[in-house]
Amino acid sequence: MTYYNDIKSPSALERLLARVAHGLEQTAVTHARYRIYRNSLNELRALSDRELEDLGLSRYALKDIAMQAATKQMAHRAY
Repeated sequence: MTYYNDIKSPSALERLLARVAHGLEQTAVTHARYRIYRNSLNELRALSDRELEDLGLSRYALKDIAMQAATKQMAHRAY
């Protein structure tokens, strides 16, 4: 009994295009995460000191909180 496997490896052009597509996808994800981060940070910065105090937040932590929000929202988008 003889078997014939016709497995074609991707050409150099196909590999290059796949790498470019992956790079573009990563750039889009990074940009989306950055937009969420900036929007969250702007909203947090718009709060008064009293509002932040009521929430138990300090202005020092706003960047970290915005980054956590962006990371969490992007994780939810992946599913």
